[in-house]
Amino acid sequence: MWPWEHAIVGYLVYSLVSRLYYRESPDGPEALAAVIASVLPDVIDKPLAWEFEVFETGYALGHSIFFAVPLGVAAGLLARSVGRTRAGIAFAIGYLLHLPSDILDGYLRGGVVYPEIVLWPVATVPTRSRAQGLFDQFFQFFARYRNELAAGDLSTYRTVQIALALGAVLVWLIDGAPVLRECLAGVKRLLLGRSGRNDRSKAGPGNRD
Repeated sequence: MWPWEHAIVGYLVYSLVSRLYYRESPDGPEALAAVIASVLPDVIDKPLAWEFEVFETGYALGHSIFFAVPLGVAAGLLARSVGRTRAGIAFAIGYLLHLPSDILDGYLRGGVVYPEIVLWPVATVPTRSRAQGLFDQFFQFFARYRNELAAGDLSTYRTVQIALALGAVLVWLIDGAPVLRECLAGVKRLLLGRSGRNDRSKAGPGNRD
């Protein structure tokens, strides 16, 4: 799956969990934690495999259940210690969802199930030829993805992906556009703060009651 597809799944699932369990939409830190965590396994493994050749394939430490579970627990405990328990839960959900999503993606696209994706170092996926580099590998895969979309002959799988993307945007808007909402509120406070300071400086000490 592409990073934005993982981000869509991570956000949609956490938004659902938040609404069902907490009875409210996610706030900015929670939404950001879910999205960042949902792409983190690829951020860890792909550069180390494709660019630095630390791993044979792009499914290694970051995708391993033996690393993901302790990381999710640690993130939850750390977030709880600073009063952001929900953000820690969002992080754990986003990260852990990445693993089965990759397995399901392989099955839906190629009819092959590779549980080895999440079992490193106990088991590993079949070794592929060495990539020329991180960016070369990325653009090679992206070219295929772009050409399929440009051709207009979308498979059922791609159609569902597009529908999920549109649904995620709609859910995000219904949730109040978290992250963007907090950024706009911060800018507003900053502008109002500066305006207030300017008004006080213009008034001067001699104009006080």
